[in-house]
Amino acid sequence: MSTSNKLASENSHHYYVGIDVGGTFTDVVIFDTLTRKVEVVKVATTKKPEEAVLGVLETLKGKEPRKVELINHATTIGTNLLLTGRGLAKTALITNRGFRDIIEIGRQKRPELYNLRTQRPTPLVPRRDRFTVSGRIHFDGAELEALDEKELRSIAKKITNENFQSVAVGFLNSFVNDGHEKKVKRALQRVGFLGHVSLSSEVDPEYREYERISTTVVNAVLAPPVSVYLSNLGRDLKRNGFSCPIYVMTSEGNSTTIAWASKYPISIIESGPAAGVLACAELARKLSLGKVATFDMGGTTAKAGMLIDFVPDISYEFEAAGKTHSGRSVKGSGYPVRHPFIDLAEVSAGGGTIASVDEAGSVRLGPQSAGADPGPAAYGKGGDEPTVTDANIVLGRLNPNYLLGGKVRLYPEKSSFALERKIGKRLGMNAEQAADSIVRIVNHNMARAMSIVSIERGRDPREFTLIAFGGAGPMHACAVADEIGINRIIFPEHPGLFSAYGLLRTDLARMFSKPVLTSNLNFAQDFLDLERKAVRAFQQEGYAKLRFQRFVDLRYKGQSFQIVLPWKENIDLKVEFGRQHKRLYGYSSADDVEAVNVKLRAIAVILKIQMREERRLRKKVLPKENRRVWFRGRFTPADVYRFEDFGLGVRGSGGSIIEGYDSTIVLEEDWSWKMDQYRNIHAQKSGKKLQLNAN
Repeated sequence: MSTSNKLASENSHHYYVGIDVGGTFTDVVIFDTLTRKVEVVKVATTKKPEEAVLGVLETLKGKEPRKVELINHATTIGTNLLLTGRGLAKTALITNRGFRDIIEIGRQKRPELYNLRTQRPTPLVPRRDRFTVSGRIHFDGAELEALDEKELRSIAKKITNENFQSVAVGFLNSFVNDGHEKKVKRALQRVGFLGHVSLSSEVDPEYREYERISTTVVNAVLAPPVSVYLSNLGRDLKRNGFSCPIYVMTSEGNSTTIAWASKYPISIIESGPAAGVLACAELARKLSLGKVATFDMGGTTAKAGMLIDFVPDISYEFEAAGKTHSGRSVKGSGYPVRHPFIDLAEVSAGGGTIASVDEAGSVRLGPQSAGADPGPAAYGKGGDEPTVTDANIVLGRLNPNYLLGGKVRLYPEKSSFALERKIGKRLGMNAEQAADSIVRIVNHNMARAMSIVSIERGRDPREFTLIAFGGAGPMHACAVADEIGINRIIFPEHPGLFSAYGLLRTDLARMFSKPVLTSNLNFAQDFLDLERKAVRAFQQEGYAKLRFQRFVDLRYKGQSFQIVLPWKENIDLKVEFGRQHKRLYGYSSADDVEAVNVKLRAIAVILKIQMREERRLRKKVLPKENRRVWFRGRFTPADVYRFEDFGLGVRGSGGSIIEGYDSTIVLEEDWSWKMDQYRNIHAQKSGKKLQLNAN
């Protein structure tokens, strides 16, 4: 019997806790293994991220800390540190002589190609804090020039005396031979340096010096503040009686330990969004949905992704703290980080996104967000800028008396005033017309983001089912689906806390890689080497039983970039690579195929929650009220229901509102809906047959 099943069968309560720290709210999911019931809590995110997490301990009163078996959380700390530039560690960079400016020169990518005054991101390590030392490793790993030990000792003493908190070490070709980088680490230790040391050969052991060193620098500036945050969190949880394992969500949708995340904070930069996609993958598997589009709209941003056979799109390089335009990452606007992450299109379209009128007299959304403090005008905390939330209140879609089940009071008159003063007066509109313009624009922006991950990648959105979640996602899902051509939507139970739910469905996993640069496509020994490395790393933290997934980076010889393919023995990699290359780029070639890296994902199974089936059959539920709601340019009487009143089999037609503790579902007039046995709402476009398929 598995650990999780054993716990669930005991005649006592045990709990798993998922905590998702977002830009506006911190979401908490508490799963009871005995009853399989989920308790949810939403609290405002504080300025200090550890306070947001520790604050949820208040929600666990009445539950014995020793009975909490697992805590997993997603955090925005890495992203926030890079975006604001505040709180980053004082960091030194040590590299080869002649390469002092490698992180500043970078590549030829510019965020604005035709802007002669465009500025690249400010280097994370100022030039005065970059040090060079003589010594060189050849491309084949041979030592061309020995490391100058005298120079190195002098640099190490200076770094120690000037109170640097962290050091990034990046030498040419260290991914083949890391001897020089290890000598630097030993030299720093000998002079008493107590800060963090990030070696590029450990952080990102792959070729291309700029990307490798940039990744190492980002890791180095984040390591001290992230490790302090995580160690304080672990210490405070233990002080409060929680002795269970504490995990952190990674950017690729797995869990990792506090120790690993502290050493490699680049692995958790995109922590939050990954949890929601993972929850969608689990739901898609439960409902046997092979093609799923994910739509996550929170308080600050909206994110769109795709799942094919329950697997999300994974990318292996992104620009941290970079800009986006219409859902696309603007190349050259951020700091390159080479680490796997779930690939999503993101737009500045959340409940707190601020609307304004630009110089041309057009309504503009974002990128500024009102956040949780002061928040939208309706919060009554001093914010006077109109937001998407204010627009939904004015249009009757969001009940001002039922946010978080009525625990948060909203002021609709402040929403109307802000919309009229900031938008309406300038454009000759009343509050309702201004609100309608905002909602239509935000829906269009999100549909455009959805097209990036579907149509632009050769996928027909009409073949996909949309899973809509986040605090604001269910209010806009029908309109977004209409625009992109999707005919079926699933709204999970507690959509506003769905990402936190995903935290309790993960395994502990890490990616290990090894450069090969060869046309010999036999990698059995290389994978064996990586497996040994993975076993050693996991055994240090007490995990002995692992399973592995193997991948290879392939390209045509002479190409600059590669395609990642799963690797199995007896597979013809050349044929499979040609097939994938043709699918992605429209052609294949008879040219030689070259492998760049082999990659191994090592997975240790940890506790997971089990989805509870609804057995209460309720065919009909009466609405709580009937109110005027804006649909398609006019106010229309709409039935308003409460989600908690529903049971298996409840169904209804469009032009209605379903209110829950954490989110509001807006069903447009031409959508029908029904609840399944897992308490998901299935919505179908009129004229299409409404089906519920589940295991």
